[in-house]
Amino acid sequence: MAKNFKELTTNLSSISRKKVAVAVAQDEAVLEAVKAARERDIADAILVGDEDEIRRIGQSLGMNMDDYEIIDEKDVTEASLKAVGLVHDGKADMYMKGLLPTATFLRSVLNKEVGLRTGKPLSHVAVFEIPGIDRLLFLTDVAFMPYPTLEDKKCIIEYTVEVAKACGVSMPKVAPLAALETVNEKMPCTTDAAALTRLNDEGEIKDCIVDGPLSFDIALYKEAAQEKGATDRKVAGDADILLFPDIHSGNLTYKAIVHMVPGVQNGCILTGTKAPVVLTSRSDSFETKVNSIALAAIVAEELSKKN
Repeated sequence: MAKNFKELTTNLSSISRKKVAVAVAQDEAVLEAVKAARERDIADAILVGDEDEIRRIGQSLGMNMDDYEIIDEKDVTEASLKAVGLVHDGKADMYMKGLLPTATFLRSVLNKEVGLRTGKPLSHVAVFEIPGIDRLLFLTDVAFMPYPTLEDKKCIIEYTVEVAKACGVSMPKVAPLAALETVNEKMPCTTDAAALTRLNDEGEIKDCIVDGPLSFDIALYKEAAQEKGATDRKVAGDADILLFPDIHSGNLTYKAIVHMVPGVQNGCILTGTKAPVVLTSRSDSFETKVNSIALAAIVAEELSKKN
């Protein structure tokens, strides 16, 4: 089991080299991450976009452009469709957003002819390496699904369990989070959490241990579980996956960790697609972009085994 991104990246040396297709690749921050991913033996890349701009930016970054396949397409929408089509057709293993609007990027992901849609809702998982915690943490959904229903949450758990397993967590422990540890009918997130726990007990949610509702502190810290008399909870202090009740709680937690915890590292991918999708923000750090490519490569390997 990888306990940090360094171990996760090291594990990539034992699998076949993956390839990321980048839509509208004439973006300095993205090309810098693509360059690092290649230098660290994480993944190769196919760059789709304005070839003149890609070469100009790449050369300014010290990239050897002979190392990359470049597909010249100056129209943003067409570039996104060509890039996602490479993944759809098996010529690349994962899909990454470059210099284009998120809405245009997502439309390409969901395109009926060349996209990566599965018929299920899309979700988002952020993987964190946090100093003082001895394992990777998987936070979901912090960026995509605003108000997930019970069925949505079931899908989110299934997606995130696949990501956690790809990272070496054999039996992920899932904590559906709430403000308290007991069911309160006036708080729907607690009834959803109890329902998800029951579905897990009945075998409808598989390959993981679900225990909720749980408060954030009990999910992560055994001391809190002891103080609150919750040591009998199956996930107390050992949660691998934190399932947030809505995008607000998830996104606020994500940003608090990123901006307030020294030494933290993270990577993010879109899930619910036929292949991993790297959807990073322009505000994300260089290392976050590289970590996201590494995470996508690990997940792509697991998907290739299943297929």
